[in-house]
Amino acid sequence: MELQKLEKNIGYTFKNKELLKNALTHTSYAFEKHVQSNEKLEFLGDSILEFISSKYLFNNYPKLSEGEMTKVRATIVCEESLYKIAKKHNFSDFLFLGKSELACHKEARPAIMADSVEAVIAAIYFDAGLKEAEHFIVENLKEEALIASKNVGQKDYKTVLQEKLQVNGEVNIKYEIIKEEGPDHNKKFTARVSCNDKVLATGEGKTKKAAEMEAARKAMNK
Repeated sequence: MELQKLEKNIGYTFKNKELLKNALTHTSYAFEKHVQSNEKLEFLGDSILEFISSKYLFNNYPKLSEGEMTKVRATIVCEESLYKIAKKHNFSDFLFLGKSELACHKEARPAIMADSVEAVIAAIYFDAGLKEAEHFIVENLKEEALIASKNVGQKDYKTVLQEKLQVNGEVNIKYEIIKEEGPDHNKKFTARVSCNDKVLATGEGKTKKAAEMEAARKAMNK
């Protein structure tokens, strides 16, 4: 397995290649081969990611309130966001997965991909320190942070729409992603919101959540 290709993808070359290999080793492979999995690296990477993303938002988005920064951070460090990073750098081509995992799933699951990103962050930290880990995090999350910061004010549209529609009793509100287009680094999603099977509006966005918020906003305007 040519890990040099992954190093090129992420823009960092490891001095200790075993750290990178460990970061890509899923528990299913570790159990079968009696080696260490990436779980401990993932644990540390999660904390580093939260700290660096918090620091980045604090320094670059001074107009956001504490509550808004919390919402933006939750958006950019979630499984969906980390999965996009792993997909962008083709992590699935380099993961060490056990036969049991491969037998159940034809390709690496999003959760495994997202976890491996956190493990790689910790591996970079051990290999070169916090500065390099921070560089990797910021380079991969700054666009998501920009999008999330612009949409942070839209977070209440779905809630407000729900309150308006349920004023006379319970209703069935449903959001669906009906279209997905564009390359991995510049996706565009189209969402549809319906109430009791009646379509109210559609909306577009660069993330699924943003598209749903836009659909809710349009439905409210109607």
